[in-house]
Amino acid sequence: METNSLLENGYLKVSEIHEIYYEVCGADDGEVYLFLHGGPGAGFSEQDKRFFDFKKHKVIFFDQRGSSKSKPFGCIKENTTQDLVDDINVLLKHLNIQKINVFGGSWGTTLSLVFTIQNSEKVKSLLLRGVFLGDKKSIDHFLNGGVENEFPKEWNRFKKNVPKDSALSISEYYLDQMLNGTPENRAFYCYEWVFYEISIFKKGITEMEIEAIIQEFPFESLAIMEAHYLSNNCFIEENYILNNTNALDDIPVTIIHGKQDSICPVEHAETLHHKLKRSVVYLEDGGHSDAEPAIEKRIIAVLQK
Repeated sequence: METNSLLENGYLKVSEIHEIYYEVCGADDGEVYLFLHGGPGAGFSEQDKRFFDFKKHKVIFFDQRGSSKSKPFGCIKENTTQDLVDDINVLLKHLNIQKINVFGGSWGTTLSLVFTIQNSEKVKSLLLRGVFLGDKKSIDHFLNGGVENEFPKEWNRFKKNVPKDSALSISEYYLDQMLNGTPENRAFYCYEWVFYEISIFKKGITEMEIEAIIQEFPFESLAIMEAHYLSNNCFIEENYILNNTNALDDIPVTIIHGKQDSICPVEHAETLHHKLKRSVVYLEDGGHSDAEPAIEKRIIAVLQK
C-alpha cells in the first residue's frame, strides 16, 4: 500500500456506548468501495488492503461494534446486525458518500446482503467472498457437528470444552465463559473458539500456521462476537436473506467461493446464486480463507475490472 493512500481516519460515535474506528484509503475521486470484515468481530487488517488498487479505488474500512480498534472492545451490548447496518448508514452520511460498491467476506457477506436488502438504492455492486447466509443451516454446520466427518480431531477438541450435562448450546456455553468466567477461563475459551475456526478454514493448515494467524489479529473480539451473534441466529429472521433477494434484482453481484470451504459449504453460495437475477459465481480451488491462492487471485482480478 502506498504510504500516502490514507485519506482520513478516526473514531465515529454511533451510540451512547459505541465508537467505531474507520479509515478511508485510496484516491479521493476513485470508485468507492466499502469493505466489510468477517467474524463477526475480526476487524479489518492491513492485509485486507492488498486487494485494492488505491490509485483508482477509494475504500472505506471500519471495525464493526466491539471489534478490534472500535470501543468498547468486545462489548456485546447494543450489538446486533441491525445496529451494524445502521452504523454503515451513519458512517456513509459522515463521509458524505451516497453510493458504494460493497465487498464482504464470510460474515461480511451476511452483513453486505442485509445492508443491501435494506438500502438497495445506495449500492452499485456486491462482491461476496465465502457466502454465509446467517441461517440455521449455516450456523448448525459450523457449530453443531457439520464439520465432524472432515475434521473429527478439530471438532472433538472444540466440543469437549463443554460439559455433557450443560443445558447451554456450545456457543452459549463458550460465550458465558468468555464473559463471566475467571480470567483464565475467559482467555482459554476465547483461544479455543478461534483455534477451532482457524484450524478448519484453510486446506492443509498446520498447528504452527494456526498459532501464527491467531497472533495476527484481536482474536478475543472475534471469539466473543461470533459466539454472541451465532447464539442469537445472527439477529435476523430465519431465511431473511433468501426471502428478500428481490431487493437485489437491479444490483450486479459477484460471488467467489472455495470449492473445499469447510466453514461455509459451497452449496450455500450456489443457493444464493440461483436466487439472484444478476449474479456471477466463481467456484475456486480452496477453502474458506481469502489467502487461498486461487481465491485471492480471483478477488484481485474482479476488483481490477
